[in-house]
Amino acid sequence: MENQPRMDVESLRAKLAEHGQEHLLEFWHDLDADQKVALYRDIESTDVAELVGHFKTAMESSSDTEKVDSLMEPTPSEFFGSMTKAGKEKEKWYREGLLEISKGNCCVLLLAGGQGTRLGVKYPKGMYNVGLLSEKTLYQLQAERILRAQQLAYDMYRQRGTIPWYIMTSEHTKEPTEEFFRQHNYFGLQKENVVMFEQNMLPCLSFDGKILLDQKSKISRAPDGNGGLYRALGNCRILEDMERRNIKYVHVYGVDNILVKMADPWFIGFCRSKGANCGAKVVAKAFPTEPVGVVCRVNGKNQVVEYSEITLKTAEKRDEEGHLIFSAGNICNHFFTTDFLKDLVGRYEKQLRHHVAKKKIPYIDNSGNRIIPEKPNGVKMEKFVFDVFQFSNKFAVFEVLREDEFSPLKNSNTAEKDNPTTSRHALLSLHHRWVLNAGGRFVEKDGTPIPAIPRVRTPPRGSGKVSENVQSRRANDVDDYPVVCEVSPLLSYAGEGLQEICDKKQFCSPVLLSETDQMESKESVIGTN
Repeated sequence: MENQPRMDVESLRAKLAEHGQEHLLEFWHDLDADQKVALYRDIESTDVAELVGHFKTAMESSSDTEKVDSLMEPTPSEFFGSMTKAGKEKEKWYREGLLEISKGNCCVLLLAGGQGTRLGVKYPKGMYNVGLLSEKTLYQLQAERILRAQQLAYDMYRQRGTIPWYIMTSEHTKEPTEEFFRQHNYFGLQKENVVMFEQNMLPCLSFDGKILLDQKSKISRAPDGNGGLYRALGNCRILEDMERRNIKYVHVYGVDNILVKMADPWFIGFCRSKGANCGAKVVAKAFPTEPVGVVCRVNGKNQVVEYSEITLKTAEKRDEEGHLIFSAGNICNHFFTTDFLKDLVGRYEKQLRHHVAKKKIPYIDNSGNRIIPEKPNGVKMEKFVFDVFQFSNKFAVFEVLREDEFSPLKNSNTAEKDNPTTSRHALLSLHHRWVLNAGGRFVEKDGTPIPAIPRVRTPPRGSGKVSENVQSRRANDVDDYPVVCEVSPLLSYAGEGLQEICDKKQFCSPVLLSETDQMESKESVIGTN
């Protein structure tokens, strides 16, 4: 057979034995010629020595439950900014960010390697529709926000800069994501400005460090976490592409936040004002024990400390004004300069430690049977995107309002939070406030005014009132949010430009304000005040 490698099986077996992994060839004689080639290549492409070393280090770290309270300190005030507390600086940050966008100096980078398992779907999260009036998916909302940001920058500086969109997929999400974008003509973006690349896959291991087989001829693998970004930036030559495009600033985010601001000009402008090469956007913790990581300093180095690593006493510490001292909740929304990323990939990436996640991993047992375990039987190793904060000597933290910028979609509607319903309601609430701020008002069908802060009709706990197939229906069929108002990202990025459409107008829910016809239906407008 052509292109078959020269297979020295005994030599390979000896190398595996050095690290206690010779079981990978246990079913060699059961395989046909093609399967043998596949398994040989699979093993040969794996640095077993490095993998075993990472496993031992990661397992040792995971067993170290020492609290870091005494070593923690908040980010110094001179490197901390807030959208709610800023005055005239806010406008300066905004203009500075749009200036960089107009020059073509900014890009966005999406972490989209995860599957929608917890969400209850078999396709990438970005393809999900939470049930908006427009039926737009997360990917479409994000694409249209890019287009709007480009337009805002052009309107202000009369220079048309492009915001390239880099999308890191995994082995499981790459093909469906590529096909989805092709089917939708890249949502109005230029194909060459949507760059997809694939993160690395790492073998899964049993608790005693044995590499698991998914099939007799295939190693079980899983994505190496969102921190696999940095190795992929080098291996897939993404940094070279950014350099070719003269990109200076990279805005990184996770796919599941329905409220994410793409290439956020305020965030970019703030980080530039601080001379930062690395930055984190955060939201204030809702309560001391909220299970979110905290952005702070440990031993003088920037870090995200997981909630499980903090004692209750430290979590509840407050300053003289009564604010939580460690309240900067991490939301996977980061700023990097390309110079920092190049230095990181070239010098520090190999220093990043892996974390272990105990999982239920299908595997081939000693008898050659494929087993689907009912409880965790092994570990997946991963890195976190924020693990690189420690290498920044110019690190900035930017606090934003949760209700304006953070509502993650992680679970199906059988869960009580971070589900399609909560995500949809977060967007409806934001857009409702935009219209009110632009002078609009909402009324019932009989003309009765709806209060500016209406009572939310919440479904009973655990009721699962909204079907998991919500993506296939329109939000106004049955919705428990009192004001259904959606504003197209092509019309407004953050509430701007709505005065002409909304001022002194009354609207009857449901309302869809679009860039083309301004409203989905003229019947939505009841009259003027």
